[in-house]
Amino acid sequence: MLDIIPQFSVLLLMFVRVSAFFVAVPFYSYRTIPPQLKIALALMLAWMMYYTVQIEPVPIDGNYILLIFKEAMIGLTIGLAAAIIFSIVQIAGGFIDFEMGFAMANIVDPLTGVQSPMMGQFFNLLLLYLLIATNGHHLILDGIYYSYHFIPIEGYPNFGDAGIAEISMKMIAVIFSVAFQMSAPLLASLFLVTLAIGITGKTVPQLNIFIIGFPLKILIGFLILVISMGIMVEVMQKVIELMITLMREFMQFLGGA
Repeated sequence: MLDIIPQFSVLLLMFVRVSAFFVAVPFYSYRTIPPQLKIALALMLAWMMYYTVQIEPVPIDGNYILLIFKEAMIGLTIGLAAAIIFSIVQIAGGFIDFEMGFAMANIVDPLTGVQSPMMGQFFNLLLLYLLIATNGHHLILDGIYYSYHFIPIEGYPNFGDAGIAEISMKMIAVIFSVAFQMSAPLLASLFLVTLAIGITGKTVPQLNIFIIGFPLKILIGFLILVISMGIMVEVMQKVIELMITLMREFMQFLGGA
C-alpha cells in the first residue's frame, strides 16, 4: 500500500519541473490553453512519471528549497531551448515581411500574446499543424520524461560550465542560418523585383513606382510562396526534428554527458 501512495516530496519536485517546462515549451505554453488544464496535465504527467523513474525519497529540509529552484530552472531551460528552435519560422517570416512590405503591419499572435509578423504567424500556425500531424507534441513530452535520465533529481546541472555559452551561440547561429535558408527563395525573387522596379523608375520617370511597386511585390511574393510551399513544409519537418534533437543534446550537456 505504501508503494502505491507517492512520496509527496518527490512528486512535488517532478511537478515543479514539468510545470516549469510547460511555461516555456511551444504548443503547451500557448495562452489559448487554460491554466487549470496546464496544471492538471502537469500534475498527471508528474504522477505517471513517478512510477516509471527510479527516484529515492527526498527529505524535506533546508536543501529541499534549493532542489525546487533547481527543478524549476531545469524545466524552464529545456522548454526555452525548444521555444528558441521553434522561433525559426518567426524569424523567416520577419525577413519575408520586410521585403514584401508587411513589416509595418505586425499583429498580435493570439497563441503567444506578442506581436509577430504576418508571414511569421502564418508559418507558425503551419508549423504547429505539422507538429500535431507528425505527433511532435508527443515527442516533446518524451523529452521532459528523459530529462530525468540525464539530469536526476538528486543531481545538479552544469549551469556554471563555460561551454553553456558556446552551445547557446551555436544554437543561435543555427536558428538564423535555417531562417535565412527558408526565406532565401522569396528574398532573392523580391530583390530582383525591386531591382527591376528601380530600373523602370529611372527609365520611365512618368511612371508612379510606389503605386505599382507595392502590389507587384506582394503578388510575386505570394506566387513564389505558393510555388515553394512544398519545400517550406519539408524544411519545417526538419525544424521539428532539429528541435527534438537539440533538446536531447542540451539535456545531455546539462547532465554532464
